[in-house]
Amino acid sequence: MKAYIFPGQGSQFVGMGKELYDSSSLAKDLFEKANTLLGFRITDLMFSGTDEDLKQTKVTQPAIFLHSVVMALNMGDALKPDMVAGHSLGEFSALVANKALSFEDALMLVKKRANAMQKACEMNPSTMAAILNLDDKVVEDICAEVTASGEIVVAANYNCPGQLVISGSINGVNIACEKMKAAGAKRALILPVGGAFHSPLMEPARTELAEAINSTNFNNPICPVYQNVNAIAVIDPKEIQKNLIAQLTAPVRWTQTVQNIIFDGATSFVEVGPGKVLQGLVKKVNKEMEALSA
Repeated sequence: MKAYIFPGQGSQFVGMGKELYDSSSLAKDLFEKANTLLGFRITDLMFSGTDEDLKQTKVTQPAIFLHSVVMALNMGDALKPDMVAGHSLGEFSALVANKALSFEDALMLVKKRANAMQKACEMNPSTMAAILNLDDKVVEDICAEVTASGEIVVAANYNCPGQLVISGSINGVNIACEKMKAAGAKRALILPVGGAFHSPLMEPARTELAEAINSTNFNNPICPVYQNVNAIAVIDPKEIQKNLIAQLTAPVRWTQTVQNIIFDGATSFVEVGPGKVLQGLVKKVNKEMEALSA
């Protein structure tokens, strides 16, 4: 059984998607349709913008979604997923691949999500940090301790064993990082992100996105999606919607997602989109598992 997986924010690079655009008329049509729907030429920023352009949440998210989904749709009949999953933003790409969402509807939701998250970031200056080689329980306990002191810090991304990302107020994350290092973390590294994704500080964005998701048509998918909030196979459209809304303020349970996909019978993982980050994480969860690029 083949699991198709889709990357999230952080996988972007200047030039992303250009080869696809130049070599496939279907890809070119989809990119141009996206330019029209978004109201600006995102392809100009993707193909020849700057790193700074691509780092803006409102650009990064639709850019990664587009690269991933255009690549998937360009595979035509070769795209036959038995199961799908996406890391954070990548969940929207996964939902196009399993036909729960149309390309157009998903793109408009991603645009709404990116703008709402950018707004939430500007409203509450905040950040994230990667914690390496520290037990999940220790990380969670330190986050709880710092939060109890009046700051906001939570475990946000369970990426693989020994790699957990925390998210919260700038002061809270800085305090937590010092405590993590004192507790034996190999590294506690502040990430170059716009804000505290997958934390309570994203509540204004969650409220805004909920309305858009609830008024969008979700179809019965052709295969299960393993969603970030619970890491288990979901096929019911209503449950998919509910989990997609909860995702903004809940942690990404990627380690558990990969474990459950393997437990449910996957024999290989195929990463569709920019970069190879997810393949590396799959290998860290299970080094015997086949993980490759589309």
